[in-house]
Amino acid sequence: MSDMVLNGKITTLEDKVASLRQSSTYPEHPSRIDAIETHMSWVFLTDNFAYKLKKPVRYDFLDFTTLEARRHDSNEEIRLNRRLAHDVYLGIVPLTLDESGRMRVDCDGETVDWLVKMRRLPENRMLDVMIKHKTLEHADINDIGQRLATFYRQCRPVELEAGQYHRIYMQQVRANLDALADHQYGLSHSLLGQISESLSGFLEHEQRLFTRRSEQGRIVEGHGDLRPEHICLELPPVIFDCLEFNYLFRIIDAIDEISFLAMECDLLGAPEVGPLLFGVYADNCNDHPPQRLISFYMACRACLRAKLSIWHVLELEQTAWLHWRERTHDYLRLAVRYANQLM
Repeated sequence: MSDMVLNGKITTLEDKVASLRQSSTYPEHPSRIDAIETHMSWVFLTDNFAYKLKKPVRYDFLDFTTLEARRHDSNEEIRLNRRLAHDVYLGIVPLTLDESGRMRVDCDGETVDWLVKMRRLPENRMLDVMIKHKTLEHADINDIGQRLATFYRQCRPVELEAGQYHRIYMQQVRANLDALADHQYGLSHSLLGQISESLSGFLEHEQRLFTRRSEQGRIVEGHGDLRPEHICLELPPVIFDCLEFNYLFRIIDAIDEISFLAMECDLLGAPEVGPLLFGVYADNCNDHPPQRLISFYMACRACLRAKLSIWHVLELEQTAWLHWRERTHDYLRLAVRYANQLM
């Protein structure tokens, strides 16, 4: 349920969002508040901080419908993100309701929700913004590669049963392409069939390659959502907003995770980022996988992002559909290009 009854007052998500849009709700009384809505949260950007409010939603892979579940996940978000953004995640603070019925951040009163409090990062140093404005330099990419390589060297390998990693990818490829083939989206079945044939063929003929990646200790508990908008080029680079709500979604080949970032940079018009990142990682981690594996990972990640993009058509107002349909086709064009490299 999204509603709570406290002190005889019903508090809804809409109430909380409305309060968090007001400067008087915060102890620092910011001069400006920018609110950003995502699938699972609202983020409120103030002058110096960012506050994340998790929505009381339930999906197959998470359940945030209780206050305790949101508190637990907020603590997990702090713990996991401090691995790569240790000074950004400041802690969790309560959103409270006082006796007069007004909501406040981190004040006395009854807790109606929990907020993840973060240091606000400079927007002009975000990787996606730097790519857009063509301010990204090779030294920046090297810094990201060094930061990731250090992180992956420190990660303890995740032990998997024989063949388990291969089976995981067989399931993921099938699930993503089946979702994209839903007739209500009107996507090209010929195009999806071409991608499916290439990816399925690679999985059929390269099963030993996946087993070898697991045996070599390359499967780790990674970031899980390594995209350009989650990287800030401070010194050292800050990598934030990891996928905290599901452990299995973070179990990943380090090369797969870098492939995800490389694919997203390619989409933004910076295809040079991937080869540079792979080079830094290989030199530091002594890991030299075949290029075909990288192409496979990039194609799979493009399919996943295409699926998530087209799902917006069912969730958002019709005025937003065109944007997400175009984004879906952008990802599928990349998926075809990468899949063709497997032939």
